[in-house]
Amino acid sequence: MTLTAMRLPTTVVGSYPVVKGSGLMALVDPLKHAVEVAVEDQIAAGIDIISDGQVRGDMINAFTSHLPGIRGAAVVGKVQPARQPITLADTKYALSRHPKVKGILTGPSTIAYGLSIETPFYRNREELILDLAQALAAEAEYLQNAGVTLVQIDEPIFSTGAANLTVGREAVNAIAGRLRVPVCLHVCGNLGDVIDDVLRMNVDLFDFEFSNNPQNLEIISKKDLHGRMIGYGCVDSADPGVESVETIRKRIERGIEVFSPGAILIDPDCGLRMQSREVASGKLKNMVAAAGLARADHPA
Repeated sequence: MTLTAMRLPTTVVGSYPVVKGSGLMALVDPLKHAVEVAVEDQIAAGIDIISDGQVRGDMINAFTSHLPGIRGAAVVGKVQPARQPITLADTKYALSRHPKVKGILTGPSTIAYGLSIETPFYRNREELILDLAQALAAEAEYLQNAGVTLVQIDEPIFSTGAANLTVGREAVNAIAGRLRVPVCLHVCGNLGDVIDDVLRMNVDLFDFEFSNNPQNLEIISKKDLHGRMIGYGCVDSADPGVESVETIRKRIERGIEVFSPGAILIDPDCGLRMQSREVASGKLKNMVAAAGLARADHPA
């Protein structure tokens, strides 16, 4: 699997601070300017595989507000695919500005655990998760056909112990099985209790948090990947400070010792939405600089 021509390519987990615009266009689409800022800041930082910024609401409502069968935070009927693409317009804008973009979906298990079931159609959350997977697979196909480099599925619920990982795996595999582009599974948090189940999922890349949770490096190694890649979180998304280039470079070197440079995709631990634009931009710029130094130290 080749995502870019270089070793240690950089990317983002997804979200970026919301910078709202003003004027007439802001009345028509209040968040269009936020998408443009997110995309341009990633390009300016030198990110190799960008996102659309994920600026349109929280990660659950951004999808559920478009899915038939869901009203507000309640499931009121059979969940079906959206009547039109949800994230495609913003993703296409990102693709118009940069050749490599990742499409991003909130995972079916994470969405399901953010909803209440208020219909007899579903006897339990597990049934809901599988229908959500089919709805999200349709969105993933729109993104694939638009030309994204990969599709990322975000399942933060997996590290909490709340989710049924057998059903979660079936749902992730159902989405991945309909795609030709590489699929990435992002799970943040401490993976100690779930790593074996997560690694059984049929995806091409795993994206984990190693900066804020360095203990994750102790429970996974290169042999666990079986030829797949690792998205290596080396910037602490929760830290309001901008880590130095040298601090990030040292984190990257620890990852290289475990996984080898050919298996690593460099990114922050999680999305940067909760930081200021200045902090988010600074973190990305320093991460790109650190990746460049590590790349020079480990040529192909």
